Amino acid sequence: MKKVMLMILLTATAVFGQQAGNAPQPPKSQAKVLTRAEFDALTAKPNQVLVIDVRRPDEVKDVGGFPVYLSVQIGELEKSLTWIPRDRTIITVSNHARRAGRAADILRSNGFKVAGAIGAQVYEQQGGKLTKIAPPTPQANASNNNAEH
Repeated sequence: MKKVMLMILLTATAVFGQQAGNAPQPPKSQAKVLTRAEFDALTAKPNQVLVIDVRRPDEVKDVGGFPVYLSVQIGELEKSLTWIPRDRTIITVSNHARRAGRAADILRSNGFKVAGAIGAQVYEQQGGKLTKIAPPTPQANASNNNAEH
């Protein structure tokens, strides 16, 4: 009886494991994932491109980012389309290009010219240099600033 129960449990585990593996996955992005060399070539013409970073501020602080970019988190992107410039080719950024790919798809479907997506961490792994952003240091004594006035 124990062997039968063990077999039933093993079979059920295998079946449920296969079903979980077949769960619907979000569709893959249609955006081109840029290499470091492609990104560097595009950003060498800064008057022609716009880098949109869709990460949270804490991710940019912790991982690093690019010196000039527009920060629009992925959840706010569709609400922000009216003020995103349309006269430049767009590159979207996230940590590994997954969110950036989704952002690129949203932008392209709304008529923007998109070169592709890049992951900041992938860029750095390929030898690129990210800008590390240090949080501002707190002022020692705010009342000293008021003493001068």
